[in-house]
Amino acid sequence: MKVIFKTKRLYLREFNIQDAIHFYKMNDDPEVIKYTGDTAFSSLADAKIFLSQYKDYKLHNMGRWAVCLKENDCFLGWCGLKYHPNEKLVEVGYRFYKENWNKGYATESAKASITYGFETLKLKEIYAHAHIKNIPSHKVIEKCGLHFIHEAIYDGMPAKLYKIENPL
Repeated sequence: MKVIFKTKRLYLREFNIQDAIHFYKMNDDPEVIKYTGDTAFSSLADAKIFLSQYKDYKLHNMGRWAVCLKENDCFLGWCGLKYHPNEKLVEVGYRFYKENWNKGYATESAKASITYGFETLKLKEIYAHAHIKNIPSHKVIEKCGLHFIHEAIYDGMPAKLYKIENPL
């Protein structure tokens, strides 16, 4: 298990094949993927294939990471940084099981991911987007210090785009 960093309550680590059950279950919940543009995996095997082909750590030295509770190693969801080569930008993103919403986990892990991006990866800026109707996600993004840039169509959906610049 490769832990990337720790926060007060959480640790973020690289995905492993055992996380497939969580990807399958989270994406099977229509409320969890409502504003993402993603679809449910057709089977647990498909979620395993997705994780076995996940190469972002090696390709870009960053990626989405499993968010786990320190006190019991419980998988809460995922958060992290994603490099978009076509746009040449890095974006912070997150997704959590519904029972883990409104507990501050998204904000805590996203803030830590941004700090990691600036301090460890020396990124100049980090972006985020959220579906225009996903108000809770906008609140998380704003709590993390990102500033609204403009509305746009992102992955075929209306979204708000945000950005934060490295203060260092």
